[in-house]
Amino acid sequence: MNIKYYFLLLLFIAGSISTAQVVYEHTSNENIYTFLDEMANEQIIIINAAVKPFSREFIAQKLEEIEKTTDKLNVRQAKELAFYKTAYMLEENSALHLNPTFDILKNSNGFGTGLNPFGGFYKDDFFRFQAQPLYSYSMLNNKNGTQSFSYGGLQAHAYAGKHFGFYASLRDNHTSTRFGNTSYLTLFEGGNYKNSENGGVDWSEMRGGTVYSWDWGSVGLIKDHFEWGNNQHGANIFSGKQPSFAHISLKIKPVKWLEFNYVHGWLVSEVVDSVRSYWDENRFRTVFRPKWITANLFSITPFKWLNVSVGNSIVYSDQDHPGFWIPLFIYKSVDHTYNATDRYGQAGQNSQLFGDVSIRPIKHLHLYGSLFTDEIKFSRIGDPAEHNFFSWKGGLQVSNFPFKNIDITAEYTRTLAGTYQHPIATTTFESNKYNLGHYLGDNAEEFYIRLLFKPIRGLHIKAEAFLAKHGPFVEYDDTVDVLFAPFIESVFWQNKTYALNIRYEIVSNVYVYLNATKSAITGDEASVLLWTPAYYIGDQLTVSAGFNVGF
Repeated sequence: MNIKYYFLLLLFIAGSISTAQVVYEHTSNENIYTFLDEMANEQIIIINAAVKPFSREFIAQKLEEIEKTTDKLNVRQAKELAFYKTAYMLEENSALHLNPTFDILKNSNGFGTGLNPFGGFYKDDFFRFQAQPLYSYSMLNNKNGTQSFSYGGLQAHAYAGKHFGFYASLRDNHTSTRFGNTSYLTLFEGGNYKNSENGGVDWSEMRGGTVYSWDWGSVGLIKDHFEWGNNQHGANIFSGKQPSFAHISLKIKPVKWLEFNYVHGWLVSEVVDSVRSYWDENRFRTVFRPKWITANLFSITPFKWLNVSVGNSIVYSDQDHPGFWIPLFIYKSVDHTYNATDRYGQAGQNSQLFGDVSIRPIKHLHLYGSLFTDEIKFSRIGDPAEHNFFSWKGGLQVSNFPFKNIDITAEYTRTLAGTYQHPIATTTFESNKYNLGHYLGDNAEEFYIRLLFKPIRGLHIKAEAFLAKHGPFVEYDDTVDVLFAPFIESVFWQNKTYALNIRYEIVSNVYVYLNATKSAITGDEASVLLWTPAYYIGDQLTVSAGFNVGF
């Protein structure tokens, strides 16, 4: 039997005690994550926001904790709590409590339908199930004309027995023009795009997984996005911007003060393996070279107000190896054992180190920062002529102070030249050619500020501004040049944006929204064309409106 199957079998056997179930809530459900952040800033709950997504059961548990402190909530917060308690009723140890007006299956044993939450349900002592259609449509208009974005599909999740969780989400997406690309410096979702017969581009995204869990941990085979690193505008460790990829996910929390996360994933290299590719009659069958990633993160909470996380990862190719499957390892050292004898220096894989700090020292305040490095040598620290490959982010968030129902966030991100690059095409920090780290890539910085006003339950009025700058692209084909490349020696690309976003959650996961964005994207002509969707180049006032059912 393959080593990986032994690994999974041992984890399943070790975990066959007690009761817990896991299904993950995608990070695109911003409202619930914003609410949990706010409650953590108010020191009502404790969360590790360095690792997302959260499981639906974890969210339900936190809502129960908040419910025990309702005397600390204002009117809007109390209404949001009640709203989310309804949205996560499938995770509660109680019978379905749907509105009988909209429950056309109310006389069926265990079945139900509802508008809030919207979908179909089943629940008994052994099996619980929820399904929801997915649909979204939005229109955008600026000087370059009117464009649209839409998706449709279906999502569902279920729990069986005491340990198993299952979930799946299928979306077919369409945009009338290309908003996403591997080279674009945007937060728009990455995809394996294909031209649409009706113009624009289409792509599909299949997410989901099967998870086995117990009281102090879980292990699952998942194809989904994940984020590592505290952030409000793009994580710089794992951003989750790329198309989702399949991975083994292990989460262990044996004590309150320690959490361990581990991922082993199958990336998409899109590097053609000419030996394994072949002709089949008059068709050429292209085969890509294999590519994997392994990552771990230890999160320690010595005090309720402090969370410190450290971890490492490695991207490797050509041949899988059990040494990269061991969760607790420092993978660069493993790589040295197997690949350090190459005198040309190119047999090794691509390893990374990273850390994250989250501090909530007083009520209302959250301070956070994360550091990602592809390579570090202490001799370079303090040397003005050369640099290590660093990306770091620092931020602060103030909730409900000095005014209730207002959050203020400020972030700064800086990434030095060469940080997310690698000279070997099969071991780049990418999947489907999308950078796994910060959306701006190398030799870039961003100042970001946001004011979020939540006057009533479900209504978010977000005003934000950011200034993003990118220097010349420094190709990582000559290490000396990269090491000595100055940070943004000249600005080749700049994005100055002011935006107002008004969004209302009518019922659970059903939104209407209106956006106005004033952007000025300027710089070197070739760089602007490479890094910017054509629709947004130059000075633009873009107004958009739409709705969505599910994410």
